[in-house]
Amino acid sequence: MTTTHIPVIAIDGPTASGKGTVAHRVADKLGFHYLDSGALYRLTALSALRRGTSLTDEHALAKVAEHMACSFSGGDIILAHENVTDAIRAEEVGNTASRIAALPAVRQALYGLQLSFRKTPGLVADGRDMGTVIFPHAPLKVFLTASVAARAERRYKQLIEKGISANMEDLLMDLQARDDRDTHRAIAPLVPAEGAHVLDTSQITADQAVEQVLKWYAAEVK
Repeated sequence: MTTTHIPVIAIDGPTASGKGTVAHRVADKLGFHYLDSGALYRLTALSALRRGTSLTDEHALAKVAEHMACSFSGGDIILAHENVTDAIRAEEVGNTASRIAALPAVRQALYGLQLSFRKTPGLVADGRDMGTVIFPHAPLKVFLTASVAARAERRYKQLIEKGISANMEDLLMDLQARDDRDTHRAIAPLVPAEGAHVLDTSQITADQAVEQVLKWYAAEVK
């Protein structure tokens, strides 16, 4: 049975632009399923780091992605029966995920898994290529952005709240490096999808961003 009739809201953007928070809240408001595609790359990165898989062995990394036993339960992310919700947010994991996301074999290994999240009554998917590659025909595509300074400050607060030490200068450098990798990679670079609504979240709250996305969606389904 085809799933193309199931509505999808694709929300893309760089690291710490607020897309995860916004996407999750929009999904809750609409009663839709939620896909954190970035978590799949972070899960692959965490699995590879734990196994000692060479980060230059594209074939081996694709195998790790293909055979992951992972699931999402509420706000928790499970890997082989272990709750790794916090573990995948470590900076080393995030940086590794950004590097391996540029590998075509890894992206292909996760392609079908991402499509499988499209279930009734609908899906809100956040990532970097949801509107350009995974769900190019989504009725609503949103691209969240924010200044590097604003994103670094958000990331800093998130880490401190979790008891993880952080340095603002290092975070700024990491975000700039990730942005460069994501926007210049040969496959599925980070760019707004055709027809996407661009929303700068530097000076607005998450609630305001959620309200705007819901308004756009309401206009699309009229």
